[in-house]
Amino acid sequence: MNIQLQTDVCHLLGIRYPLILAGMAGGPTTVELVAAVSDAGGLGTLGAAYMEPEAIRHSIREIRKLTDKPFAVNLFASRSTDCCDRIEEVQRELNGMRDDLGIPHSDAQEVTTPDWFEEQFAVLLEEQVPVISTAFGILAEPLMQQAKASKLRVVGMVTTVREAILAEQAGCDAIVAQGGEAGGHRGTFDITEHPFGAQIGLFALVPQIVDRINIPVIAAGGVMDGRGLVASLVLGAQGVQMGTRFLTAVESGAHEAYKHALLQSTEESTVITKAFSGRPARGISNSFIRRWDASGVKPLPFPTQNTVTRDIRNAAARQGNPEYMSLWAGQGTRGLTSGQLAAEIVAETIQEALLICPYNVSEALE
Repeated sequence: MNIQLQTDVCHLLGIRYPLILAGMAGGPTTVELVAAVSDAGGLGTLGAAYMEPEAIRHSIREIRKLTDKPFAVNLFASRSTDCCDRIEEVQRELNGMRDDLGIPHSDAQEVTTPDWFEEQFAVLLEEQVPVISTAFGILAEPLMQQAKASKLRVVGMVTTVREAILAEQAGCDAIVAQGGEAGGHRGTFDITEHPFGAQIGLFALVPQIVDRINIPVIAAGGVMDGRGLVASLVLGAQGVQMGTRFLTAVESGAHEAYKHALLQSTEESTVITKAFSGRPARGISNSFIRRWDASGVKPLPFPTQNTVTRDIRNAAARQGNPEYMSLWAGQGTRGLTSGQLAAEIVAETIQEALLICPYNVSEALE
């Protein structure tokens, strides 16, 4: 066996180690976390899907003050419009949760979610972000052409072999194969076909994708340490993407109550839910999810459900109440640690991989 820690992904993205920080939107991927992972030899990723365009620009410039290494910015590639059918029914159920938190009811009959995607993408081009990564689909052809013309690398997340083939045909430089174990939103392109997202396990998904496309594959879903990295490489992946493992890092922007819930969780704690956002996502089960499921009310589609639940999630964060937060997490949470620096997590993961495969130590550590 001759596993190389210096893989095609390393050469493609200009990084030292085949380890990528997941682009976790909503605040966990702070400027400091992104820069720390990149500086440690991986590829930090800013989860920018919910950020205003100028906030993205500011964050990109702040990252560059902290590191001169490559990094990525992640956006949601799908264009979704608000659908306010049944909003009265949904608001009525949510108002009961608002009562629990002591915040005002909402009876809004229309919801408008800002659509910043084109402006966000324009910022990435203007700032010459080294790597653009996407979830929920792939860049439309004109945008892909713009990225290629600007010599930017494009990485798309997929959950099936068919999606991987589509991503390669569209011009992606690499793909992230997201197994069912992964935390956060499912990257599945079409949730009308897969209402709760494609749920193929990582070890089944990776080799089948590797056998059918010619661009590098990055494995994601339950990878928490060097063993997961080596196992992914054995299956034919050229690197791993890790999200949950970094949520409890010192530099993480996750709320302290969120971090505590993660550290108290196990491999049995997570569920797939649409309750918070209208798109399937894996997170720790809590009162919000259980109460929503018991109601029998169907969530509004994404992004409308995400918008109408935002005041609840924000109030829960202010109150430090994890029962009403979206606690996104993968299935490997027993591997979490408290108080580690991101650089220590990267180094620990790589050193463990090297202990398993010591024949490439000198090249990997140069």
